Amino acid sequence: MTMENDLFKKIKKIPGLLIQEIICWFEAIFIQNLPGLVGMKIRSLYWALRFYKPQFVNIGRGLITTSPGNITMGKDVYILHNSFLYADTKSPIFIGNRTCINSNVTIDSADGGEIVIGNDVMIGPNVILRASNHHYENRDIPINKQGHTGGKIIIGDDVWIAANVVIVPNVTIGRGAVIAAGSVVTKDIPEFVLAGGVPAKVIKTRGKV
Repeated sequence: MTMENDLFKKIKKIPGLLIQEIICWFEAIFIQNLPGLVGMKIRSLYWALRFYKPQFVNIGRGLITTSPGNITMGKDVYILHNSFLYADTKSPIFIGNRTCINSNVTIDSADGGEIVIGNDVMIGPNVILRASNHHYENRDIPINKQGHTGGKIIIGDDVWIAANVVIVPNVTIGRGAVIAAGSVVTKDIPEFVLAGGVPAKVIKTRGKV
């Protein structure tokens, strides 16, 4: 009976898997790499219908997402070329108004995480936000079979994250902070500071107190 039940479950999944495959092909052929301003407008309209709340977003070529129904977009968001938004049913992404995401950025809440990005945030090229970690404690089981621990990343309003920054789970970056290029953020960053380094530390307060 157990084998029959397992087989029945697999058969039930086939229609859903076929639909996902068709969507992937459709996006790859007709959506992701359409050139010019017309291509951007078509992408923006398509993704507006697929994100959690319909919202017109300016999207460059090559965007790849998972579970776009669990991604909430604000107004006047820009996402440039070849970026990745990875969510799933229990791992949402929230992106605020007027946020600009540069090229080749990965925003990944999948595997039990959550990512919240505020308003007027600037994210430079090649930045990685990853809200979950692999389990690795058991030496008798390959790490890729030990599952994940989900965490949360919160980016406050008016934050600038420069190029090649990595932000790990359970980090909050305060409002108005600047993260220097190439930094690895492993702990909370206060409001209105410049932080940088590996791991990132406060360098100075930004502007006048």
